[in-house]
Order: sequence, then structure tokens, then C-alpha cells
Amino acid sequence: MQADPWLDPWLQMVRRHAAGAPVLEIGCGTGADTATLVAAGLQVVAFDRSATAVAAARLRVPAATVLVRDLREDFPAAVQGTGVVIASLSLHYFAWDETVRLFDQVRQALKPGGLFLCRLNSTEDIHFGAQGHPEIAPNYYLVDGVPKRFFDRACVEALLASGWQLQALAHKRTGKYLRPKALWELVCTKGDSPGS
Repeated sequence: MQADPWLDPWLQMVRRHAAGAPVLEIGCGTGADTATLVAAGLQVVAFDRSATAVAAARLRVPAATVLVRDLREDFPAAVQGTGVVIASLSLHYFAWDETVRLFDQVRQALKPGGLFLCRLNSTEDIHFGAQGHPEIAPNYYLVDGVPKRFFDRACVEALLASGWQLQALAHKRTGKYLRPKALWELVCTKGDSPGS
């Protein structure tokens, strides 16, 4: 894997919204983004369902709290009411209704006006499963035995239609992997809606 400094342009905004409280990172993998956040002076509570990835992240970023946890579980109590949640390429394994529920869970974990930075697989992500695999549902494929969802603009906007204020949405490519990966990068804040 190569360096992927996608968080760099957002770090000032992340610091402002964190306001000294821990940032929640969902699906941290081996801790690349965790390391960026800690190097920027932020406290981080991160989790991933892979014990192997968590062990690597703990070695890489000993200053962070890194947990083995499935993201469909309740989020850690230490970050309920947090100012910032980050999820980079970790929310794409689920059926649509579960994906909607996960976005609502993120929103509920944030304090009013809290910041959510997220990257999602694009329907143009042809190198990583957006074509040539058995389709489970629209834009949802069985890729080498693993369900993977891919998003177009309409899907992203549907996820953010209630309870979010969109700050930025861009279709991008990253060189993080050996082949270019197409993705959506979104930045939004928790908005006003019933239950927020």
C-alpha cells in the first residue's frame, strides 16, 4: 500500500470539531489514518473487526485506543457525543437497510454539529469489484466471496437526506493500492432532525 494523505486537508476542521475530545475512527485497519490523526495531536478511539489489523494498529500507534469490534455493535461509550467520526472505506459491506442504519448510528454518536468524514466505494471502482461479480442487489456484489457495496451520487445523497448538512462531496481516485481506486469522499455535519 502507498501513502494516502486524504485527511490532510481536513485536519484543521477535525481539530476544531474534536475540541479536545477523542475522535472515533470506524474500520481503522492497520492504523494509517489513526497515525495521521495522532500525529496531528488528536486523541483517537479506533476499532476494526480484524484482530490482526488491530494488533498492527496498536503497534503502529500506541497512543491511540484501538479495539476489536464489529461496527454493527454499539459504539464505545467513550465516544458517545463525540465531535468527529471518521470512516474511510469501511461502510461498504452491508445491505442497503443496514447501511442506512449505520449512517444513523454515526449521526446519533455525534454531538449536535459534529463532523463526519467518510469515503465510500464508487460504482466506477472497476479494479476492486464494481463489475464482473455476482450481483446481490443493485450496486451490491459478491466479490471473491465478500459482499461489497458501491455507491453512485444518488445513493450517497440518499444516505445524507435526513439529519445531515453536507459540507463537501467529491468523486476521487486514490493511489493507496496497486491500482487506482475510485471513491466518494464526503464531509458532513450532524444537522437538525427529529432525534438528533
